[in-house]
Amino acid sequence: MSNGDVDTDASPEDGGHSQPVQEPPDLPLDFEGFYLGHQEFFHDFAEIHLGSRRVAEQVVHEVFLEILGGWDELLAEGNLEQRTLAVLHRCVTDRLRQDRRPPAFVINAPIAQNLQAVRNQLEITTGSSGLYEAILNLPTRQFTVIALRHLLGYPTKQIARYMGLDARTVDYHGRKGKERLRVQLGLPIPPSKNKKGAGQ
Repeated sequence: MSNGDVDTDASPEDGGHSQPVQEPPDLPLDFEGFYLGHQEFFHDFAEIHLGSRRVAEQVVHEVFLEILGGWDELLAEGNLEQRTLAVLHRCVTDRLRQDRRPPAFVINAPIAQNLQAVRNQLEITTGSSGLYEAILNLPTRQFTVIALRHLLGYPTKQIARYMGLDARTVDYHGRKGKERLRVQLGLPIPPSKNKKGAGQ
């Protein structure tokens, strides 16, 4: 390297002396696989709640550090997807509580513009102004399925893989979530359900 070249490892503050670059710690291979398979989903999930990719990345970094810290125990106990999803949900909720604000999908204009599409997907008609707030009050599994399917547009197979559930179980939680939303919002039973009951 000539005198005119810049040493990218050197910092102006350290007098031009390069610092040794530390190698990243050795991570368990199965954890690396889990990270690669789940990080996009974790970031998307955090971002729809936190409204900022930067903040979502900070929170998800903390989530993966916590998961890594208890990795062996998580593997031994089983139910890895459910346990790690619970960590993600808790960390996102804690950050919202710390910031003293509602989830971004309640206040974020680009996501709020999808409200009509979400209503259509959920077969919820007019009079459902509190839809997002009602979604927040769903039990965790129902909330997760509704959020992933209707807010992020994930297909059932992908949701099932992330949640560690059978696709039929995901559909079940989706149906129960939609029914609970209908009841919470005080909406009538859809006509198709009335017809089924009347024909028997």
